[in-house]
Amino acid sequence: MTQNTSFLGKVFLYKCLFALTFWNHVSLSVEDELFTSLSDNFAEDDPNQKIKSLPLLYTKSYQSKANVDWVVIQNTTESLSLSEITNDHVEKLIALLSNFRQGSTLQNLTLTNVSVNWNALMEIFQTVWHSSIEYFNTNNVTQLSDIRRYDFDYSGTSMKALTMKRTIVTDLYFIQDDLYRIFADMNIADMTIADSEMIHMLCPSSKSPFRYLNFSKNDLTDFLFQNCDNLHELFQNCGTLIDLKLLILQKNKFESLRKVSFMTSHMTSLKYLDMSNNLLRHDGAGVQCQWAGSLTELDLSSNQLADAVFECLPVNVKKLSLQNNQISNVPSGVAELKSLEELNLASNRLADLPGCSGFTSLQFLNIEMNSILTPSADFFQSCPRVRELQAGHNPFKCSCELQAFIHLERQLGGKLFGWPAAYVCEYPEGLRGMELKDFHLSPLACNTTLLLVTALLLTLVLVAAVAFLCIYLDVPWYVRMTWQWTQTKRRAWHDPPGDQGAVLQFHAFISYSERDSPWVKNELIPNLEKGEGCVQLCQHERNFIPGKSIVENIINCIEKSYKSIFVLSPNFVQSEWCHYELYFAHHKLFSENSNSLILILLEPIPPYLIPARYHKLKALMAKRTYMEWPKERSKRALFWANLRAAISINLPISSE
Repeated sequence: MTQNTSFLGKVFLYKCLFALTFWNHVSLSVEDELFTSLSDNFAEDDPNQKIKSLPLLYTKSYQSKANVDWVVIQNTTESLSLSEITNDHVEKLIALLSNFRQGSTLQNLTLTNVSVNWNALMEIFQTVWHSSIEYFNTNNVTQLSDIRRYDFDYSGTSMKALTMKRTIVTDLYFIQDDLYRIFADMNIADMTIADSEMIHMLCPSSKSPFRYLNFSKNDLTDFLFQNCDNLHELFQNCGTLIDLKLLILQKNKFESLRKVSFMTSHMTSLKYLDMSNNLLRHDGAGVQCQWAGSLTELDLSSNQLADAVFECLPVNVKKLSLQNNQISNVPSGVAELKSLEELNLASNRLADLPGCSGFTSLQFLNIEMNSILTPSADFFQSCPRVRELQAGHNPFKCSCELQAFIHLERQLGGKLFGWPAAYVCEYPEGLRGMELKDFHLSPLACNTTLLLVTALLLTLVLVAAVAFLCIYLDVPWYVRMTWQWTQTKRRAWHDPPGDQGAVLQFHAFISYSERDSPWVKNELIPNLEKGEGCVQLCQHERNFIPGKSIVENIINCIEKSYKSIFVLSPNFVQSEWCHYELYFAHHKLFSENSNSLILILLEPIPPYLIPARYHKLKALMAKRTYMEWPKERSKRALFWANLRAAISINLPISSE
């Protein structure tokens, strides 16, 4: 019965152990006497003993948190992770780690939430240094007591990398050498001290094996790697980090790019430097910089650098990040970075794509999130080696200037990273949100030369058409006649009040060609002026007033006549003065709304003989009734009777 009870108890204990290990958070209470037996399990005579896990022992009952020694986060043959380490546990922890001598399988140790004094922390480090551990990590370490000089023995270690995150030093007054010298002289390849409010670090005392240093998210300044007793000596040469290849100093408080360059000048193996998220500036003004000649990758993103930064860059850099700075222009002829292959200028203030006069090997360019409205289409001509351009997320102005850039993408194809989703119109307002691939303008709208030539041709055609119409319709003649009529009317308005020029004085004004004057003198005038009625006719030979212009006399005679008789014949349409008289009579017809025109067709006029400028005559003959001179004598009496009736009117009695 007792054996069964013991067996069931063991089964229950193993089940609890499995459950706690499965959730990766096992609390162990290690008694002094049990710890002794734990140490006995790792015999010094057999360091290569095969074990599946570290035999951390449990007490029979779970103790309260106040009495818990530490918390096991991970427990395997190669890794051990412990938490909640205090001064009370240091002796046991050192005794435990002392069993993992070099050659043991344990390689990774992580201590989290450590709160110990300075000497205890150094003893833990010293024990780790002479164990089989290669990778030592600490998180949330709080040092509780005064920092004193500690003689650290760096010899015979298996350590390769140390990572310390969120380390807090509570001692406010101490000799900086006592703290920083411990870490500066560590003989390991990789060291990370991050997020620890560290304000300084010394150069190693002798040639250091450091290859990787990460001091990110601290409070380091331009005095890094200087002698603490000689801070006034700016950037003394640090010649002991000659094997360092990667240096990460992001999220600190560096301000001078020039001082940073001198800091690296003797790091002859340095390949990568991360100075992002600092306060770096460079004023230029001819200030010389001196970088490590081996530096090929430099990250200066998220600083306060302006255009002058191109005067202070490592000449052999291949990959350069200047993202999120204050750069508005890439000055040509300043930076000769012939090895530069990748350049990141995203999130700056650039208004156009930079040229490659100083970057002859450039292959990748990131210029996203700048102020580029219309990128230059000749970029790939000046940068023939560029294989990929990231120019998206800019406020593109969709206009003719952008068409060339869009056509360039269609020709090259694939060189614009993020096309087409990242390339969207921002201006004008009506096109906002449209992808550049969907933006199109006609060649005529964007080709200034073609537009000018087209406009010129249209203008010439229009001018030619107007000129042709003017000539065909004799527009200059009509303009001249209109001017003459206007001048005559203006003078009439300024005549003395007693002038009776506007009163009708004649029954009719006769307009005829000089070649038809025999018919007018022998037939028309005698037949109208003889007999009853006493018809008074106005004829230019006897009624034009000497001293006045012919045009003015014509206008006066037409206005002083009740009717205007036009004797039409082929000779009439060939006469310039007949044309004048017809024009003014027609003008009176419309201006006074009178029926004052009488057309007498003396001889038939073939249409082809009528000049184009006689379009009014054609219109009159087509719309108005005209009288034909009869060839038969028997019909002439009726002709004269009708004509006399047409001009019959009682004229006002002349005052003369």
